[in-house]
Amino acid sequence: MFRNWRIGTINGALLAAYFIPAWTLVAFNIMVAPVHGLYERPSVAVALFLSDNLQMAGMDTVRAAWLLALGRLTVVAFFAIYLALLCIPRVRKNGGSDEALGIALAIGSIISFASMVMASKVGEMAALRLHATELLLLLGAAIVVVIERPEATPKTVEVTAPLALEQAELLHNR
Repeated sequence: MFRNWRIGTINGALLAAYFIPAWTLVAFNIMVAPVHGLYERPSVAVALFLSDNLQMAGMDTVRAAWLLALGRLTVVAFFAIYLALLCIPRVRKNGGSDEALGIALAIGSIISFASMVMASKVGEMAALRLHATELLLLLGAAIVVVIERPEATPKTVEVTAPLALEQAELLHNR
């Protein structure tokens, strides 16, 4: 059963197992109560950066919080699509699910990198460690996906069959 699973496939599934519940909870907390959800531990660096450096008003902070929640839910959706595509053996063998994983890794890396930079600007060390760890997880998975390619299918060679007994051997048949 596990003969056609690659290390990148397993790595992507493990990342999805972490990011889907973690980022879904954070996004739903932001959607239910935008300002309160933004000031919780996973997003506090973004909230402090927006309020201190960009001096956003209340409604602008709510819009930024919803945008962050939308970005996180987009990553969660692409990880879920990746897991759904892994269930189809033909797609998994050909590496067809790598595109969904690549999009999730790209968007997630951008969100984690921006959050890490904001955490370093406001001096929030716990959030900096969290976002740096998430960024390293995403970048490591991206490197594995880029380096590890799916197995190439063996090419079939056409072999010409000898002439049948009732077929005459002419010069153009040789």
